Amino acid sequence: MTLVSVSWHGRVALVTIDRQAKRNALTTELCVQLTDAVRGVLVAEARALVLTGAGTSFCSGADLDGVYTAEFREALYEMLHTVTEAPVPVLAAVNGPAIGAGTQLALAADLRIVAPEAVFAVPTARIGLAVDPWTIRRLALLAGNGVARRMLLACEQLSAPEAVAGGLADRAGTLADALDWAATMTDLAPLTIAYSKQVLNQVFEPDLDPFADKELYDAFEGCWASDDFAEGRLARTEKRRPRFEGR
Repeated sequence: MTLVSVSWHGRVALVTIDRQAKRNALTTELCVQLTDAVRGVLVAEARALVLTGAGTSFCSGADLDGVYTAEFREALYEMLHTVTEAPVPVLAAVNGPAIGAGTQLALAADLRIVAPEAVFAVPTARIGLAVDPWTIRRLALLAGNGVARRMLLACEQLSAPEAVAGGLADRAGTLADALDWAATMTDLAPLTIAYSKQVLNQVFEPDLDPFADKELYDAFEGCWASDDFAEGRLARTEKRRPRFEGR
């Protein structure tokens, strides 16, 4: 099943998540297709890339039927880093809710344009999951430490105006606005763009080494191996609120 579509607007590639029946929730298959789509348009020499969601949602997060597997986590993070490491400008046209992994996908882009209906959230603490240290650092760098704490520790949502005001989003606008903005970047020197992205990524976001940062990664993996993780999964199956014990 094709869950990702690609269209061309001059030298701008538009990559659209199209799983509207599930509000564009990510599965392992969808993450793999999105990774392949991004790599494919780069091979086809796209000079800029716009990511968006079909319908009324950008991406409602991970499909909770599959989020609990190691296979999904591997596919998700490979997709996110493929987007981040693309040597061309990547714009996220956030046309609606970007929840959990949807916020992660928006964060992976270089620039974010938000429609009035856009909303961001990382409600992992509600279901006993965790996002990796890279995601938390990138959220804090873009949105600010205070906003990141509200989103991660209080599970607050961030509206489109709040995202623009705080720096998580760069502009308010539609998909058409995102495509127009991306088009202005296609005439820029591609080697300079690639170099600038490389410096920005390496200076402000150097690799978080799982061995050098062992304590962080042990805590991250600990969340996924915890009794609270199992409780979150069971509570969803039983359609009730989870009862977390911190174990």
